[in-house]
Amino acid sequence: MSDANGTGANGVNPEKDLGASNLPGQRGEGGEEIRVQRGMFGADNGGDTSGYGGLVRSIRLPGPATRPYGGWFDEVADELEGALEEQGLVPENVIDKTVVDRDELTFHVEREYLLRVAQTLRDDPALRFELCTGVSGVHYPGDKGRELHAVYHLRSITHNRLIRVEVSAPDADPHIPSLVSVYPTNDWHERETYDFFGIVFDGHPALTRIMMPDDWQGFPQRKDYPLGGIPVEYKGAQIPAPDQRRSYS
Repeated sequence: MSDANGTGANGVNPEKDLGASNLPGQRGEGGEEIRVQRGMFGADNGGDTSGYGGLVRSIRLPGPATRPYGGWFDEVADELEGALEEQGLVPENVIDKTVVDRDELTFHVEREYLLRVAQTLRDDPALRFELCTGVSGVHYPGDKGRELHAVYHLRSITHNRLIRVEVSAPDADPHIPSLVSVYPTNDWHERETYDFFGIVFDGHPALTRIMMPDDWQGFPQRKDYPLGGIPVEYKGAQIPAPDQRRSYS
Protein backbone atom coordinates (compact mmCIF):
# COMPACT_ATOMS: atom_id res chain seq x y z
CA MET A 1 0.00 0.00 0.00
CA SER A 2 1.51 3.34 -0.98
CA ASP A 3 0.38 6.92 -0.97
CA ALA A 4 0.21 9.38 -3.88
CA ASN A 5 3.94 10.06 -3.58
CA GLY A 6 4.78 6.37 -3.92
CA THR A 7 5.78 6.09 -0.27
CA GLY A 8 5.05 2.76 1.36
CA ALA A 9 3.75 1.99 4.80
CA ASN A 10 7.24 2.21 6.27
CA GLY A 11 7.76 5.72 4.88
CA VAL A 12 10.17 4.54 2.17
CA ASN A 13 9.84 5.28 -1.53
CA PRO A 14 11.45 2.22 -3.18
CA GLU A 15 11.92 4.12 -6.45
CA LYS A 16 13.98 6.86 -4.84
CA ASP A 17 15.24 5.86 -1.40
CA LEU A 18 17.60 3.09 -2.45
CA GLY A 19 19.69 3.30 0.69
CA ALA A 20 16.86 2.47 3.06
CA SER A 21 15.74 -0.75 4.67
CA ASN A 22 14.09 -1.92 1.46
CA LEU A 23 17.55 -2.66 0.02
CA PRO A 24 18.90 -5.77 1.78
CA GLY A 25 21.75 -6.43 -0.64
CA GLN A 26 24.31 -4.20 1.07
CA ARG A 27 27.93 -5.26 1.44
CA GLY A 28 28.26 -4.69 5.20
CA GLU A 29 31.12 -6.74 6.62
CA GLY A 30 30.78 -9.46 4.01
CA GLY A 31 32.27 -9.70 0.56
CA GLU A 32 35.40 -11.33 -0.78
CA GLU A 33 38.71 -10.68 0.92
CA ILE A 34 41.48 -10.22 -1.64
CA ARG A 35 44.29 -9.06 0.62
CA VAL A 36 45.25 -7.67 4.01
CA GLN A 37 46.80 -4.22 3.96
CA ARG A 38 49.28 -3.15 6.61
CA GLY A 39 49.80 0.55 7.10
CA MET A 40 47.68 3.42 5.82
CA PHE A 41 49.16 3.59 2.32
CA GLY A 42 50.57 0.10 1.85
CA ALA A 43 54.18 1.25 2.28
CA ASP A 44 56.38 -1.64 3.43
CA ASN A 45 59.87 -0.19 3.10
CA GLY A 46 59.92 2.16 6.08
CA GLY A 47 58.72 5.13 4.04
CA ASP A 48 55.36 5.52 5.79
CA THR A 49 55.67 8.64 7.95
CA SER A 50 51.91 8.99 8.55
CA GLY A 51 51.89 7.32 11.96
CA TYR A 52 49.53 4.66 10.68
CA GLY A 53 52.18 2.03 9.97
CA GLY A 54 50.60 -0.37 12.44
CA LEU A 55 47.15 -0.27 10.88
CA VAL A 56 45.92 -3.65 9.62
CA ARG A 57 42.77 -3.80 7.52
CA SER A 58 41.08 -6.29 5.24
CA ILE A 59 40.57 -5.29 1.60
CA ARG A 60 37.30 -6.75 0.38
CA LEU A 61 35.31 -6.74 -2.84
CA PRO A 62 31.53 -6.64 -2.39
CA GLY A 63 29.89 -10.02 -2.63
CA PRO A 64 26.73 -10.94 -4.54
CA ALA A 65 23.48 -9.36 -3.40
CA THR A 66 20.29 -11.24 -2.64
CA ARG A 67 16.84 -10.37 -3.89
CA PRO A 68 14.98 -8.15 -3.62
CA TYR A 69 17.61 -5.67 -4.76
CA GLY A 70 15.26 -2.73 -4.25
CA GLY A 71 13.66 -0.07 -6.45
CA TRP A 72 14.09 -0.52 -10.18
CA PHE A 73 17.14 -2.77 -9.76
CA ASP A 74 14.96 -5.90 -9.76
CA GLU A 75 13.19 -4.76 -12.92
CA VAL A 76 16.47 -4.29 -14.80
CA ALA A 77 17.85 -7.62 -13.57
CA ASP A 78 14.66 -9.45 -14.57
CA GLU A 79 14.58 -7.85 -18.01
CA LEU A 80 18.25 -8.63 -18.68
CA GLU A 81 17.97 -12.24 -17.54
CA GLY A 82 14.78 -12.73 -19.56
CA ALA A 83 16.37 -11.25 -22.69
CA LEU A 84 19.38 -13.56 -22.33
CA GLU A 85 17.10 -16.58 -22.01
CA GLU A 86 15.32 -15.56 -25.20
CA GLN A 87 18.71 -15.73 -26.93
CA GLY A 88 19.22 -19.29 -25.70
CA LEU A 89 21.69 -18.31 -22.97
CA VAL A 90 21.64 -19.36 -19.33
CA PRO A 91 21.83 -16.18 -17.22
CA GLU A 92 23.84 -17.92 -14.48
CA ASN A 93 26.52 -18.76 -17.06
CA VAL A 94 26.63 -15.20 -18.38
CA ILE A 95 26.38 -13.16 -15.17
CA ASP A 96 28.88 -14.30 -12.58
CA LYS A 97 27.22 -12.24 -9.85
CA THR A 98 24.95 -9.25 -9.35
CA VAL A 99 26.15 -6.74 -6.76
CA VAL A 100 24.24 -3.96 -5.04
CA ASP A 101 26.68 -1.74 -3.19
CA ARG A 102 26.64 1.95 -2.30
CA ASP A 103 23.33 2.39 -4.13
CA GLU A 104 24.79 1.06 -7.39
CA LEU A 105 23.77 -1.99 -9.40
CA THR A 106 26.66 -3.92 -10.97
CA PHE A 107 26.52 -6.96 -13.24
CA HIS A 108 29.74 -8.98 -13.20
CA VAL A 109 29.77 -10.55 -16.65
CA GLU A 110 31.92 -13.38 -18.01
CA ARG A 111 34.16 -11.81 -20.62
CA GLU A 112 33.18 -14.13 -23.48
CA TYR A 113 29.59 -12.87 -23.19
CA LEU A 114 30.38 -9.17 -22.83
CA LEU A 115 29.39 -8.21 -26.39
CA ARG A 116 26.07 -10.06 -26.19
CA VAL A 117 25.23 -8.44 -22.84
CA ALA A 118 26.16 -4.96 -24.08
CA GLN A 119 24.04 -5.34 -27.22
CA THR A 120 21.13 -6.57 -25.13
CA LEU A 121 21.41 -3.71 -22.65
CA ARG A 122 21.50 -1.22 -25.52
CA ASP A 123 18.80 -2.62 -27.79
CA ASP A 124 16.18 -4.21 -25.55
CA PRO A 125 13.23 -1.77 -25.33
CA ALA A 126 12.77 -2.40 -21.60
CA LEU A 127 16.44 -1.64 -20.91
CA ARG A 128 17.67 0.89 -23.48
CA PHE A 129 21.09 1.72 -22.02
CA GLU A 130 22.01 3.80 -25.05
CA LEU A 131 25.09 5.51 -23.62
CA CYS A 132 28.34 4.08 -22.31
CA THR A 133 30.29 6.82 -20.57
CA GLY A 134 33.56 4.91 -20.86
CA VAL A 135 35.58 2.06 -19.45
CA SER A 136 37.96 2.23 -16.50
CA GLY A 137 40.65 -0.25 -15.54
CA VAL A 138 41.32 -1.58 -12.05
CA HIS A 139 44.18 -3.77 -10.90
CA TYR A 140 43.80 -6.08 -7.89
CA PRO A 141 47.07 -8.05 -7.61
CA GLY A 142 45.60 -10.12 -4.79
CA ASP A 143 42.49 -11.15 -6.73
CA LYS A 144 44.10 -14.29 -8.12
CA GLY A 145 42.93 -15.37 -11.55
CA ARG A 146 41.09 -12.11 -12.20
CA GLU A 147 43.63 -9.43 -11.39
CA LEU A 148 42.50 -7.03 -14.12
CA HIS A 149 39.01 -5.55 -14.10
CA ALA A 150 37.27 -3.40 -16.72
CA VAL A 151 34.36 -1.34 -15.42
CA TYR A 152 31.72 0.16 -17.72
CA HIS A 153 29.14 2.79 -16.72
CA LEU A 154 25.98 2.54 -18.81
CA ARG A 155 23.23 5.14 -18.80
CA SER A 156 19.69 4.82 -20.06
CA ILE A 157 18.52 8.17 -21.36
CA THR A 158 15.10 6.67 -22.04
CA HIS A 159 14.55 5.42 -18.49
CA ASN A 160 16.98 7.75 -16.64
CA ARG A 161 18.94 4.90 -15.05
CA LEU A 162 22.62 4.19 -14.45
CA ILE A 163 24.21 0.76 -13.99
CA ARG A 164 27.70 -0.73 -13.99
CA VAL A 165 29.03 -3.73 -15.90
CA GLU A 166 32.28 -5.27 -14.72
CA VAL A 167 34.47 -7.85 -16.45
CA SER A 168 37.66 -9.46 -15.17
CA ALA A 169 40.65 -11.14 -16.77
CA PRO A 170 43.82 -12.72 -15.37
CA ASP A 171 47.23 -11.09 -15.66
CA ALA A 172 48.36 -14.08 -17.70
CA ASP A 173 45.59 -13.59 -20.29
CA PRO A 174 44.57 -9.90 -20.24
CA HIS A 175 42.08 -10.10 -23.12
CA ILE A 176 38.57 -8.60 -23.05
CA PRO A 177 36.31 -8.04 -26.10
CA SER A 178 36.17 -4.48 -27.39
CA LEU A 179 32.81 -2.70 -27.16
CA VAL A 180 33.59 -0.14 -29.86
CA SER A 181 31.23 -1.92 -32.26
CA VAL A 182 28.38 -1.43 -29.76
CA TYR A 183 29.43 1.87 -28.17
CA PRO A 184 31.74 3.70 -30.63
CA THR A 185 32.64 6.37 -28.05
CA ASN A 186 34.59 3.70 -26.14
CA ASP A 187 37.36 3.97 -28.74
CA TRP A 188 39.69 6.29 -26.82
CA HIS A 189 38.62 4.99 -23.41
CA GLU A 190 39.73 1.49 -24.34
CA ARG A 191 43.02 2.84 -25.65
CA GLU A 192 43.65 4.65 -22.37
CA THR A 193 42.79 1.56 -20.32
CA TYR A 194 45.13 -0.50 -22.50
CA ASP A 195 47.84 2.13 -22.14
CA PHE A 196 47.75 2.29 -18.34
CA PHE A 197 46.60 -1.21 -17.34
CA GLY A 198 47.61 -3.45 -20.23
CA ILE A 199 44.11 -4.81 -20.87
CA VAL A 200 43.96 -5.96 -24.49
CA PHE A 201 40.58 -5.17 -26.06
CA ASP A 202 40.16 -7.73 -28.82
CA GLY A 203 38.51 -6.29 -31.92
CA HIS A 204 39.45 -2.67 -31.25
CA PRO A 205 40.06 -0.86 -34.57
CA ALA A 206 43.44 0.63 -33.53
CA LEU A 207 44.60 -0.41 -30.06
CA THR A 208 47.68 1.76 -29.54
CA ARG A 209 48.95 3.80 -26.61
CA ILE A 210 47.25 7.14 -26.19
CA MET A 211 49.28 8.87 -23.45
CA MET A 212 52.60 7.07 -23.00
CA PRO A 213 55.25 6.76 -25.74
CA ASP A 214 54.78 3.78 -28.04
CA ASP A 215 57.95 2.09 -26.75
CA TRP A 216 57.12 2.58 -23.04
CA GLN A 217 57.73 -0.50 -20.94
CA GLY A 218 55.01 -1.54 -18.51
CA PHE A 219 51.63 -0.14 -17.52
CA PRO A 220 51.89 2.78 -15.06
CA GLN A 221 48.58 2.39 -13.22
CA ARG A 222 49.03 -1.23 -12.24
CA LYS A 223 49.65 -1.58 -8.53
CA ASP A 224 52.81 -3.62 -9.09
CA TYR A 225 54.33 -0.91 -11.30
CA PRO A 226 57.55 0.49 -9.76
CA LEU A 227 56.99 3.63 -7.72
CA GLY A 228 60.09 5.29 -9.10
CA GLY A 229 60.10 7.87 -11.83
CA ILE A 230 62.72 9.52 -14.00
CA PRO A 231 65.54 11.39 -12.19
CA VAL A 232 65.32 15.14 -12.78
CA GLU A 233 67.62 18.12 -12.41
CA TYR A 234 66.48 21.12 -10.39
CA LYS A 235 68.69 24.19 -10.05
CA GLY A 236 71.77 22.11 -10.68
CA ALA A 237 70.86 19.37 -8.19
CA GLN A 238 70.13 15.84 -9.27
CA ILE A 239 66.89 14.62 -7.70
CA PRO A 240 66.54 10.83 -7.70
CA ALA A 241 63.35 8.96 -8.50
CA PRO A 242 60.93 8.57 -5.56
CA ASP A 243 61.81 4.96 -4.80
CA GLN A 244 65.49 5.87 -4.56
CA ARG A 245 65.07 8.72 -2.11
CA ARG A 246 65.56 8.63 1.63
CA SER A 247 63.22 6.33 3.54
CA TYR A 248 62.34 6.66 7.19
CA SER A 249 62.48 4.00 9.83
